[in-house]
Amino acid sequence: MTKSTTKTVYTAKVHTVGGREKGEARSSDGRLDVRLSVPGGPGTGTNPEQLLAAGWSACFEGAIMLVAREKKVRIEHLAIDAEIDLNLGSDGYSLSARLNVSLPDIDRKLAQELVDGAHEVCPYSKALKGKIGIATTIV
Repeated sequence: MTKSTTKTVYTAKVHTVGGREKGEARSSDGRLDVRLSVPGGPGTGTNPEQLLAAGWSACFEGAIMLVAREKKVRIEHLAIDAEIDLNLGSDGYSLSARLNVSLPDIDRKLAQELVDGAHEVCPYSKALKGKIGIATTIV
C-alpha cells in the first residue's frame, strides 16, 4: 500500500462578513478587498459566482499551458470565458459551469486534447468534477 503525501504550497485566507447581501470579503494579505452583493440584484459588489468564474478560469488557463508545455505545443493566444450558473431546483440551489476556451492558433483536435488534459491537472476542475455540471467548449 502506497501512502500519498501532500504538501500545502499556499493557503488563501479570506475574512467575510455580511454574506451575499451587502457583504465584504478581505484577504489576510490585503490583495483582495471586495464588496459583495446578490447576483443580478442591486448593489455594486461582486458575488461568489463571479469569483469562482475568475479563479477557475485563471487556474484552468495555467493548466492548459502546463499541458501544452508537456506536449511541446506553443500557445500564443489563449482566452477563457467562464460562466457559472446559480440554479434553483426542487432540491435547493446548485451550480453549473461552462468554460468556453479560445485557442485560435491551435488545431481543434489538439485544442481538445489540451483542454481534456487541463481538466486532469486543474485543482478547480478536480474539485468540482462529478459535483456540478461542467461543459467545456472550444470556441
